Parts: sequence; structure tokens; C-alpha cells
Amino acid sequence: MKSIFFNRLLGIMDELREKCPWDREQTFESLRPQTIEEVYELGEAILQGDYRGVCKELGDVLLHVVFYAKMGEEGGHFTIDGVIDALCEKLIFRHPHVFGEAEASGAAAVVQQWEALKLREKDGNRTVLAGVPAGLPSLIKAYRLQDKARAVGFDWDVREQVWDKVAEEFGELQAELAGGAPGDVEAEFGDLLFSLVNAARLYGVDPDTALERTNAKFIRRFNYLERQTLRQGRSLHTMSLEEMNRIWEEAKGEEAKGEE
Repeated sequence: MKSIFFNRLLGIMDELREKCPWDREQTFESLRPQTIEEVYELGEAILQGDYRGVCKELGDVLLHVVFYAKMGEEGGHFTIDGVIDALCEKLIFRHPHVFGEAEASGAAAVVQQWEALKLREKDGNRTVLAGVPAGLPSLIKAYRLQDKARAVGFDWDVREQVWDKVAEEFGELQAELAGGAPGDVEAEFGDLLFSLVNAARLYGVDPDTALERTNAKFIRRFNYLERQTLRQGRSLHTMSLEEMNRIWEEAKGEEAKGEE
């Protein structure tokens, strides 16, 4: 039985599609960009440890799930009940160590079993990498491709071995930079980045999260640099790199004090 809160949400969605001009005009295609934005906002709240924000953004994502289900029902394609039931069946099928007789010795075994079961599903993926969406951002896609391959045993025996690959790709990039064609340089940059993503994965680091935290750090420090420059009545355009670096180091010092 659905909770009274979920039923309330479904009722509100019915009212919106019937009576709100904006909601009535929406389609799967028009809603898609906003859905992507909402998921990114949820990710940002998670990275910030903002649990009130996580709660809010989860509500926004849930709204989109219900919105798509309502449009699916209107078009005779599927219903929210069908969405939920299909999810339940999938979870039960992919967790035979919980709902069946199978056993799993740990999380890694569960992942391997999960991937194997996906290949057996009637409407599931027919190849190991088929489940990685083509539209994923490149950094996340690289991580997911490598993780999918790992699940079927295509991985380094010892994670430290990956650094030899990183060094190899860096050397090939340097060789191309010394006299290669632009297209070859781009290819080698791509190979180096792919190997670094692989290294992050092997050491339990999500490269997208790591890069986003570094982006946020850069923004904080650059904003500090800009504020201090304005307080001095100066412009970044007229400052030397050495002068800017001094203020940049001040920003790092202020961050360190805040962490104490």
C-alpha cells in the first residue's frame, strides 16, 4: 500500500497536469534538461554535506520521477505502479543472496553477481559495457567503463601496477608534444586522463568527486584573490603573477586556519 504522502503527491501531480498551463505543456523531451539539472543539484548538496539540501533535492528528483510516470500513463506507455513493480522485481532478481539460495562473500562478489545477472535479464544489457549511458560526462563515463570491466575480472592484479601505465601514457604524451600532430596530442591526453581515472578507481577515489572538490577549492581561492585585489583598489589585469601568487598563498593560509 502506498503511503498517504505518496498518494498526496500523485494527487497533486494529477491536478497540475490538468490545471497548470506550464505543467500541462511539458513533454519527456522538455523536462529532460531540468531533470539533469536536478540530479546535479542533488550531487552538489551531497558533496557539501548539506543534508537539508539533500532532502530538498531528493524531493525535486522524486517530482520528476512522478512527472514522467504521469506522462507515461497519459500516453498509455506505463504507470507509476509499473515503474515501482519493475524495480522491485529487478532488485529481487539481482539479489539472490538476499531473496534466494545464493551466497556472496562480500561486496565485490555482489557486484560481479549483479553484472552477470544483468546479462541474463530478458530486457537487460547484452554486453558488459552496454549499461553505460552514451550521454554521461566523459570523466564519469571513463570511471563507469572501467568499473564495468572490473566486475568481470578485466583489471590489474595489483593496483600499484597502474602507475607503470600512467608513466607510459605520460611519456607518450611528452613525445607527441615534442613534435606530434595536434590530433595525436589530443589522443595521448585522452589516454593519460583515462589511466589517471583508472588509478583513482583502484585507490577508492571517485575522480569526478575529487575534481569537483578541487574546482570548489580553486573557486574559493580565486574569489579571495579577487576580493583582496579590489580592497587594494587594484585590478587583476595589472598585477604580476608573482603578486597574485602571494595573495593566493594567503588564501591557502586562511583555509588552513579555518580547518584548525
